[in-house]
Amino acid sequence: MDKFSFLNAAHSQLIEDLYQQYLQYPDSLEPSWKSFFQGFDFALENYSDQDFSPTQYAQNSLANNGVSDDILNEFKVVNLIDAYRSRGHLFTKTNPVRTRRHHVPTLDLENFGLSQNDLTKKFNSAVEIGMNGAATLQEIINQLGTIYCDSIGVEYMHILNVEEKSFIKNWIQNNNNQAKLEAKEKVEILHKLNQAVAFENYLHTKFVGQKRFSLEGGESLIPALDQLITRSSQLGVDEVVLGMAHRGRLNVLTNIFGKSYKQIFSEFEGKEFEEDVFSGDVKYHLGASTKIKTERGEEVKINLTPNPSHLETVAALVEGICRAKVDIEYNDYKKVLPIVIHGDGAIAGQGIVYEIAQMMTLDGYKTGGTVHIVVNNQVSFTTNYLDARSSMYCTDIAKVTDSPVMHVNDDDVEAVVHAIRFAAEFRARFGKDVYIDLLGYRKYGHNEGDEPRFTQPNLYKSISKHPNPREIYKDKLLKEGIVSDAVIKEMEGDFKKLLDIDYDASKEIIKNAMPVFMEDVWSNYSLAEKGALLKKYNTSYDLAALKALAQQISTLPKDKKFLNKITRLFEARLKMIDNNSLDWAMGELLAYATLLAEGNSIRISGEDVQRGTFSHRHAVLKTEDTEEKYTPLAQVNSNQRFDIYNSHLSEYGVLGFDYGYAVAAPNTLTIWEAQFGDFTNGAQIIVDQYLVAAEDKWKMQNGLVMLLPHGSEGQGAEHSSARLERFLTLAANENIIVANCTTPANYFHLLRRQMKFSFRKPLVVMTPKSLLRHPKAVSQLEDMANGEFQPILDDITVDASKVEKLVFCSGKLYYELLSKREELNDTTTALVRMEQLYPLQMDIIEEILNKYSNRKSLIWAQEEPENMGAWSFILRHFRHTDMQVVAPVPSGCPAPGSHKMFEKNQTDVINRVFGCNDAPTSRPVTA
Repeated sequence: MDKFSFLNAAHSQLIEDLYQQYLQYPDSLEPSWKSFFQGFDFALENYSDQDFSPTQYAQNSLANNGVSDDILNEFKVVNLIDAYRSRGHLFTKTNPVRTRRHHVPTLDLENFGLSQNDLTKKFNSAVEIGMNGAATLQEIINQLGTIYCDSIGVEYMHILNVEEKSFIKNWIQNNNNQAKLEAKEKVEILHKLNQAVAFENYLHTKFVGQKRFSLEGGESLIPALDQLITRSSQLGVDEVVLGMAHRGRLNVLTNIFGKSYKQIFSEFEGKEFEEDVFSGDVKYHLGASTKIKTERGEEVKINLTPNPSHLETVAALVEGICRAKVDIEYNDYKKVLPIVIHGDGAIAGQGIVYEIAQMMTLDGYKTGGTVHIVVNNQVSFTTNYLDARSSMYCTDIAKVTDSPVMHVNDDDVEAVVHAIRFAAEFRARFGKDVYIDLLGYRKYGHNEGDEPRFTQPNLYKSISKHPNPREIYKDKLLKEGIVSDAVIKEMEGDFKKLLDIDYDASKEIIKNAMPVFMEDVWSNYSLAEKGALLKKYNTSYDLAALKALAQQISTLPKDKKFLNKITRLFEARLKMIDNNSLDWAMGELLAYATLLAEGNSIRISGEDVQRGTFSHRHAVLKTEDTEEKYTPLAQVNSNQRFDIYNSHLSEYGVLGFDYGYAVAAPNTLTIWEAQFGDFTNGAQIIVDQYLVAAEDKWKMQNGLVMLLPHGSEGQGAEHSSARLERFLTLAANENIIVANCTTPANYFHLLRRQMKFSFRKPLVVMTPKSLLRHPKAVSQLEDMANGEFQPILDDITVDASKVEKLVFCSGKLYYELLSKREELNDTTTALVRMEQLYPLQMDIIEEILNKYSNRKSLIWAQEEPENMGAWSFILRHFRHTDMQVVAPVPSGCPAPGSHKMFEKNQTDVINRVFGCNDAPTSRPVTA
């Protein structure tokens, strides 16, 4: 009885209390207590003639008197069953090419106080696993092995929710965790397997040595996806959004999305795209959108999101796209299904996986559950899985969100289908993530020119002799009499003929076509013509209506009690309106209010965005007593959405999510705000691979706005720069807009202009910190009502004919230069602000240069180090002028950590602009 030693010191009242806790929250107990009470409940149910309490049962368990050996042995069998549920996945037949290394503790009988002599004894515990009445221990073990240790290994005992756990237990015990398929369904599965295998074989023979990142060794993914879409559509899904990396993508494009084999073959020829303004992308990164009819007759829209080689990045976009679909089209999470296909190395090694997993139940980011499928070929690039992770399974991220996992042998396609159907049903019922780990192998190396035997010689000896899943399933169906040799030969022959016809036809294609991703969503938005970003757009708004909106969003409801600070802040906003002097926050909020009134929706997300990192926005208020939320902008137009969400502490995942949201929501102003601008460093992959390149690679427009607080204010290296230089380096062919505004009115028009375009372009804004409350950074209502966005703000306070020094600058430095000019009473220096740094309005710049024709010097001034900020970009555009730069010396850090050093640098820059110190002469531009 050593295993019940935990009972020795137990007080009777404690046992009774623990039992009551067990009845309400069984998973909150220490495992040994939980197992004990399971045995007690079993005894109550099956030995009702004996009347005892949990305490008496405990005592009897120790003393072994008063309770029969039968009851104690039943208890042991219950423990054995519980062990199979918890650890059975460690002893499965899920690996097609490796022998599983067994883990301890084992499931040997001796570990549960049972012996070989008990195998022929009958136990009522059999009903616990769905058996009809008592069964021998041997029969129980056989049943447990079938359910938990065959081609599917199930992890679910870590889940806390009792209803979810009960659902999973019943689901897998039903039919002994094996698929029950009709003959017709089996033939359909064989057909999809044949397509998958034959397509890969054809490519291998026709395009020898070309990269295709084949699915060979994991071909069961194709019938799995087919079944997932079919079953999900029966459960109410109308649209699917799929994200995956390159492995198996061509197979998915053709055999799930119906992309013509002819087009794929043509792309292997490396032909140019029809639109020569696009760079295009390699064939295994391209996306697709289409509508299919399942074998059961349901119509489903399916989308394959374009992806870069950064393996898990696309998952963030999938979630964002799905959320936009829910918000805008369906208003029901069950109607849209996100599917993310991972590699085993990527899901374990890429940090963004964790960021996305944590979105599962968050108000601003949930999508009703994602089906994660791991194409687990047990080789991360060329690395043995033992070098790829420390966790037992690549899917252990599932435990973070209490999500179930099914590990499945990819060779057993019926087991794969069974697991996939479970995923569809679990997700539909509980709205949570579910993980399917398809254990297969990779027939060739990372790409078809790679030699995997360099690093895995023994594994690839086994793989070279291993039959593919089609051959395995074909033999199975032949033995079952489901199909004949003639039918199989006809199936294979017909498909080969189709491939041959399409291969010949592909030779006739002169240039490849690139369809628009989600074309139905983007039908009203044409691609921008060259120069479109430099045109003027009407962003005005009726003055009286603007003032009314300003008053509406600044007036708090009288029946709610807010913090005194909030009350005073909103009173101050009303005074601003009366005084016709609006600060940055009012300019921003009015941009949102007017867009809402005009019929646009708005989504803002990021860390602390509801109040704003610097407490300027206060878009969502909490009442003092009940913490009830009140959102003034949500009252503007009840027919439009105003959503603003504080995100979890993530940049990479959240920026990807919001970029994805904007992909599917062109009529929504979608904004991501960084807490500090330099935090976008953590999301650089989204910037590099999507934000600046997606239109060029995939013809994919996006209107995402990035708000990046920027400015040197003595806060150290990490809170000063949004890395303006990086965005300007990435800017080309009018792919993005980069702005650094200095007035609330110009910011107002900049945000409004974003929705006035007949196309969509990403907007990157260096937003202010100190200017949020700067007394001179204010605008009048008339500037917003009657104005338009000004890409360059000329100096209207000086006489151009008397100007000797023309200074171009950007951002908050302008106000510091202005203050110094006023201090010096300087009338010969003009300060011109570059409000839009990309694309530069060169025609206006030429006019300004001509206007100040009497100037003796031309300066670019910046507070960023000379090797950062906009200077390198400006230099490229002013290389044939005599422009000089005034900036801090080059540095590896954006700003010094010492506040005194910051002040010294800043003062030095300002003084050098006005020539009033002995600092080194500014470096001139040399042609």
